[in-house]
Amino acid sequence: MHHDVHSNTHHDIPGEPTATNTEPAGDTQVSHQRDPHAYSGGLTLSKGPYALPGPRQLRMADEHRFWSVIGDRLEYEPDDDRGAYDLSAWYGTTWNRLQINAEGEFADGSLEEAETEVLWNHAVSSFFDTLLGAKFDTYNGDEGKDRQWLALGIQGLAPYWFETDLTFYIGDEGRTALSGEAEYELLFTQRLVLQSRAELTAYGKDDEDNGMYSGFTNGALGFRLRYEFSRQFAPYAGVEWTTAFGDTADAAEDEGEPVTDTHYLAGVKFWF
Repeated sequence: MHHDVHSNTHHDIPGEPTATNTEPAGDTQVSHQRDPHAYSGGLTLSKGPYALPGPRQLRMADEHRFWSVIGDRLEYEPDDDRGAYDLSAWYGTTWNRLQINAEGEFADGSLEEAETEVLWNHAVSSFFDTLLGAKFDTYNGDEGKDRQWLALGIQGLAPYWFETDLTFYIGDEGRTALSGEAEYELLFTQRLVLQSRAELTAYGKDDEDNGMYSGFTNGALGFRLRYEFSRQFAPYAGVEWTTAFGDTADAAEDEGEPVTDTHYLAGVKFWF
């Protein structure tokens, strides 16, 4: 039997509101949006026989505010008496958050360099957030010259479970930089986890005061094996290889610093 899919006839279902065409004649655009209160029986979040007195107490999931502090890396390198940290904290809702990132290196009991980001984090999909804010580079003494940047980026979970972070920076005097990072975790058991991490940085303009030159400047590849006593506390041991590229590598060599290096690490990952 042939059915005409373009037929204007329909059957009303008992108990449901009858559809009526309220569009003016000649208007071919018909609204198909459903009235969210059509089947509520007059009940809303603020009135009705089951509503609680006073200010509205029932909150939807995306109306709540949460916070968290995450220590992705807090590690020490015994051979060189050096260490590094990579911490972040955020406060806000599912869609919008204030996010602070802090990353740096210390040696002989003092801080050598630090990067601090203050960002507005806005969710654009189930897996990705956009970032907008500022970054502050701080150096100790003669290690370098402090810089301030405007930061624009995106972070999230890419296909095949890769944690990704890509940020573009704009500084004074026409300086630009790009930083990319990716992480992947392989679970041997529910507690024993191998984390692989890669990082790459590029500059758009020479920054001689800090030993950075245009093009790709630095890269890192590391593996960290951790044991999760709980999801919130996991000590780890690992190895990381770092290298410099191009003119940045030449400048490091002229200063007597290693162009490539291997770091054996011990640290802890935590969150609360």
